[in-house]
Parts: sequence; C-alpha cells; structure tokens
Amino acid sequence: MLQKNMGGSDRAVRFVLGLLLVISAAVGALGPWAYLGVIAMITGAVGNCPAYSIFGFTTCKPKQPE
Repeated sequence: MLQKNMGGSDRAVRFVLGLLLVISAAVGALGPWAYLGVIAMITGAVGNCPAYSIFGFTTCKPKQPE
C-alpha cells in the first residue's frame, strides 16, 4: 500500500486541474497532450505523488502527538 504524501487541498487542486485538462483535450482545445491530466487525476484520487516520494516531499499535515 502506498503511503499518502499529499494533503487534502493539494489532492483537490490536482484532481480539478487534471479534470479540466482532460475535458479540454476531449473537446480539442489543447490537443492530445492534455490527456496527461489523467495522471494528475489519479495522483489526486490516490493521494500519492511519485515525484514527492522520490524527493521526500509531503504536503500532509504533521500528525499531532496523542
């Protein structure tokens, strides 16, 4: 199981922008490269960005001690 490394707002922004890219590709506005928005949608839905993992970056809130 992949560990989440993306916070809620990061995930939402990625998903929405990815969706907008896919829609624009479907109507022919930006060309076929805009279908790469699917990657942004998937990473937003899953909550894990492979690039963040490589560089050890995270946008998740730190866990509060109990």
